[in-house]
Amino acid sequence: MLDSLCLTYRLSVLKLLLFLILSVHTRDNLAMPKNTPYSLPKDSKAWQQAVDSVAALLPSGTSLSDFDALQSLPVFALIVVLPAHVPALDIHNYVQSWVDEQPSWHLVTVAEDAEANFIEVDVNVATSDAAANAQTQDTTQSAFVPAQVFRYLLVPATDTLMHPAKKVAAAHIIDDQLTTRLRRDLAQHYTDNQSTGNQSTDNQSTGNQSSENESTDNEGTDNEAKPSLDSENLVDCHILSIGHMLRTHKLACFDMDSTLIEQEVIVELAKTAGIGAEVEAITEAAMRGEIDFDESFARRVALLEGIPTTVLDEICARLKISTGAHTTITALKALGYHTILVSGGFTYFADYVAERLGIDEVHANFLDIEEGEVTGHIQLPIVNGDKKAAIVQQTAERLGIEMTQVVCVGDGANDLPMMALADLGVAYNAKPIVQARADAAVNVTGLEGVLYALGYPELSPVS
Repeated sequence: MLDSLCLTYRLSVLKLLLFLILSVHTRDNLAMPKNTPYSLPKDSKAWQQAVDSVAALLPSGTSLSDFDALQSLPVFALIVVLPAHVPALDIHNYVQSWVDEQPSWHLVTVAEDAEANFIEVDVNVATSDAAANAQTQDTTQSAFVPAQVFRYLLVPATDTLMHPAKKVAAAHIIDDQLTTRLRRDLAQHYTDNQSTGNQSTDNQSTGNQSSENESTDNEGTDNEAKPSLDSENLVDCHILSIGHMLRTHKLACFDMDSTLIEQEVIVELAKTAGIGAEVEAITEAAMRGEIDFDESFARRVALLEGIPTTVLDEICARLKISTGAHTTITALKALGYHTILVSGGFTYFADYVAERLGIDEVHANFLDIEEGEVTGHIQLPIVNGDKKAAIVQQTAERLGIEMTQVVCVGDGANDLPMMALADLGVAYNAKPIVQARADAAVNVTGLEGVLYALGYPELSPVS
């Protein structure tokens, strides 16, 4: 009898444990968003077709398949990116009207990639760590930011050659003029639409015999429903050499802090240690290029002395991957890119981020740890701006990749040396000094804006 009771008890315990396991598994699965599939052109024909259509405007004898020759001409790709919630005006007529005011330029709309080979990419945007979800309250991270992407080719109306320095200056002038004008007019258009909507709501409210309380509630609801508008981040305009669009890139290099992840890890460490304000001030000064990176790095690390590894693990768990990072890395790898994370941060965190995103290799600073605590000592060499550039160049050489096939993405001053070496340097939500010197600046989307800067059309899920 006793043996029978023991057996029954054991079976009951096992059933309970199985139930709990299945419940947790089911709960986690319900919390995890489904994969987000979308199609992406692997061999884009659109830009080449646009170039072919303006062959008569190019200097005689120009080979349309010679990227170097095209790169030397004042032929620009014009890419306009707007958030989906921002009214687009009639963007095609808008851009055409602006070009019409420039008598020396001709505009061609770049068609969709109808003749390209498409690949389907599945991106699991769910965070892989339950603790991260619990602490960030983020169980449904977006795969990418819905956006409107308009692509054009801008060419001289006559077969005029242009000195490379003058060509760069012309691109900056066009970018500044068009971006400033678009921001102003989009903001006004948005404001006018909101005013019209408010007037319509008010008229409806007047016609209804509703109470004052009901009217107040409606007004509050309307205000909450309006998307916020930041006039500085309404539009991204990329003015790039056509060579950037036609050339096949093979290596993509990413900074980590404030690029692949939303936080600055060393600032998170400092906050935990109670020295957040001091470290953040040093970090911001370094990112603006006001103080030497090596000195700032050593000063910040010294302040971290005594932090236990348990704290490091807690910080890993609450790191938040940037919107669009999963999408971007997955897409680039599907397109055949080799991806690297190159950071002035620490391998302790960089390895964790790279694993979550599927990045091929990691280069960062080693965090000196003894007896389970950070020592505050630095290990040489420090991965500063020059070291980042050297790592990118050495990686390209090791893989047999030309620097004309390299893309670098970052947000701080220490990213500028590697961005300068690359064929395409992209600033992501970057400091003003970085945006001014980068080839393209992404502000209105997630990290997937890098794909748009590379010439790809807007992303959308496939059914």
